[in-house]
Amino acid sequence: MDKKRLRIALTGNPNSGKTTIFNHLTGTRQKVGNWPGVTVEKKEGDIEKSGFGLKIIDLPGTYSLTPFSIEEIVARDFILEENPDVVIDIIDASNLERSLYLANQLRELDCKVVFALNMADLAESRGYRIDGEKLSELLGVPVVFTVGNKGKGIDEMLKIAVEHAVSGQGIPETRKVRYSKDIENAISELRQLLEEETGPEFPYNRRWTVIKLIEDDAVVKRRLGQILGDSGGELLEMAQQLRARLFELFNEEPEIVMTDERYGFIEGIIREVVTASKRRRVDISRNIDLVLTNRFLGFPIFIFFIWAMFQLTFTLGAYPMEWLEQGVSWLSSGLGAVVPPGIFREFLLDGVIAGVGSVIVFLPNILLLFFCIALFEDTGYMARAAFLMDRIMHLIGLHGKSFIPMLMGFGCNVPAIMAARTLESRKDRILTVLITPFMSCSARLPVYIVLAGTFFAAHAGTVIFMLYLAGIAAAILTGRLFRSFLFKGEDAPFVMELPPYRMPMVKSLLIHMWDRAKMFLKKMGGVILVGSVIIWVLSAYPKDIDYSVDYEARIDKAMQTYDKQQEAALPEEAERLAEQRSEKIDELIRARRVEHAEKSYLGKIGRVISPVFKPLGIDWRGSVAILTGFVAKEVVVSTMGVLYAVEGETESEALRSALRNSDITPAAALAMMVFVLLYIPCIAAVTAIARETGSVRWAFLSVGYTTGVAWLAAFVVYQGARFF
Repeated sequence: MDKKRLRIALTGNPNSGKTTIFNHLTGTRQKVGNWPGVTVEKKEGDIEKSGFGLKIIDLPGTYSLTPFSIEEIVARDFILEENPDVVIDIIDASNLERSLYLANQLRELDCKVVFALNMADLAESRGYRIDGEKLSELLGVPVVFTVGNKGKGIDEMLKIAVEHAVSGQGIPETRKVRYSKDIENAISELRQLLEEETGPEFPYNRRWTVIKLIEDDAVVKRRLGQILGDSGGELLEMAQQLRARLFELFNEEPEIVMTDERYGFIEGIIREVVTASKRRRVDISRNIDLVLTNRFLGFPIFIFFIWAMFQLTFTLGAYPMEWLEQGVSWLSSGLGAVVPPGIFREFLLDGVIAGVGSVIVFLPNILLLFFCIALFEDTGYMARAAFLMDRIMHLIGLHGKSFIPMLMGFGCNVPAIMAARTLESRKDRILTVLITPFMSCSARLPVYIVLAGTFFAAHAGTVIFMLYLAGIAAAILTGRLFRSFLFKGEDAPFVMELPPYRMPMVKSLLIHMWDRAKMFLKKMGGVILVGSVIIWVLSAYPKDIDYSVDYEARIDKAMQTYDKQQEAALPEEAERLAEQRSEKIDELIRARRVEHAEKSYLGKIGRVISPVFKPLGIDWRGSVAILTGFVAKEVVVSTMGVLYAVEGETESEALRSALRNSDITPAAALAMMVFVLLYIPCIAAVTAIARETGSVRWAFLSVGYTTGVAWLAAFVVYQGARFF
């Protein structure tokens, strides 16, 4: 027998802990996509509770259901059109007055609602005592206290929500906001006409509908026109007449008066249910902010945290990276032993294993980076970083809020570009989208680890940290340039919200880390695998290459020579001669592979484009690797893995050894890292730029501008570093 299915929608203000509770409920059983017709992210998950199959839908965080933003429209439309069985409003108990505005709008929608007073511990620490039973009685809704980051009260919340959904109880018409006499009279007049026009069948709550008409809600007016057709004209005309009458009475737009009266209603509730202790405990968040957002200490602390993040990523990630390298080496050796010599063996070992294996070993580093970014977000420090950067961002005509997508770009540029849609101004959104690709995404990290670890081993973490800072500097300078020529005008006013600090929930951190890591793993089986195979084919063919020397004959001769010398040598000399024999044969094999690569199709491509990169100190192999990086930045390492890897070592060590034995100098390696940092985003990022800005020309501008800046910066770095 199938379990009964229920749909539960989670809604609430931003920073109310809604996402933390959603993660706790659904864990890794989440599905992420976009809402139909819009680019706002949609999350849902399926769980079982109390004998019911539950679909949990995480609605976008909003402060109200007034359709000013796409998030508010999406949240309201879902509740109106999809009719979830129950809506759980996650309320910040430490900021009850602000949260109750959305809560009362939900009550007016006439849906079944449960109030979850989240962060109850924080409210208590601030000296507030909330009478949940009284609040439930006043508003006619179930109320439960939760502490989302500790998992407290969440099971009880879900149990109450299920019981409320299946209870069969009606939704009380009373206990909603009652407006002043003149407004209530207007509501009654308009409601009577609506009932005459629609009859018994009408999809929305009538009181809510006429309130929205009096507030001049464009979305509701449009939908009424669709439902009623020509007969809706009289209703809309009467609504305008009533609005004009109310404006004469109050000398204010009716929606402003009604908003004030809602807050008056909320103030009355607050007085009834909230008791403030005479001696409040010290606000921990404010005390922490005295240090972390201090005008003198805040920025150095922020820089230290970022440096520590990359130092941790490089040093701590080195240990599991070695284990993965060893695993890839064992896999390669094992397959080499069982697969017979031939073209398939070369394809499998040199194409797939060398290509994908050279990138997948960096998974621990990327997981650590994502974990640190999730830690910044869940603790509330991400908002402080934006606050600290606000003054600097004003130099380019943006606000600190624009730095949040940029900081997210350390993980991946694509969701970071999409995150810019939360900015209110279209000009700010486009400018933020255009400068975000300069933020060094995790896909570039493997390139830095290989090159910095090879040529700057003692200071690799610091070199990587400086690269990330250089990306931020390039973004700020670009923003200033674009603001001066492309986006002229005054800054829009903006107030930065600082949510309270929270103790992050380990489960939530792991979910965030895993969600982002899945993108990396999907690339392993998709773009990087296909790219590695294509690169191997181009580097392995043509087979009939006319070598400059007969390597096979030289290898045979070297083996015979050393064998004879070993037969005549003393025992203590035989071991030394064996090592020399092995080194000589490896040298000849390496020389043959190098010449084959140079005369392959890939080598020919490299020779064509290498003059462009020669002033940067980058050879033809590096030129080809940079070219393939347009598909995905991880493919840069995959390409080098195919071109440089040497048999008999782990893939990463083989690549480092080959790089050390190549013509690449530390100055050239640094120039290549700078180029990878700044040049053209991957295909996915370019697509995201076009989609989020609504124009392909901005994507083309990004491609051309970033590549030009990358070449110029790498040229300056290489030519300048040669003098030191």
